[in-house]
Amino acid sequence: MNILIKPIITEKATADAELNNRYGFVVNPQANKVEIKKAVEAVYGVSVTGVRTMNVRPDRKTRYTKTGIQTGKTNAYKKAIVQVAEGDTIDFYNNI
Repeated sequence: MNILIKPIITEKATADAELNNRYGFVVNPQANKVEIKKAVEAVYGVSVTGVRTMNVRPDRKTRYTKTGIQTGKTNAYKKAIVQVAEGDTIDFYNNI
């Protein structure tokens, strides 16, 4: 099972990483905090001090078109905010 799916790179997540040493990841919905901690430590070689997780609900949208009302939604996913030890950093841009 692949635990880490992708890092979250937004303005809010980048500011949180720079100020508070916290990084965001989209993770497998079945993964727990212990598995997420081990995966981040193995992949990035940092020591993790805390993990917070949240399930993000799907966004529902309705469009009014010529053929009628079209409804849809985005996919739900699980997000993890990882607190890294003081002095450690994660560089998402080193292998581009």
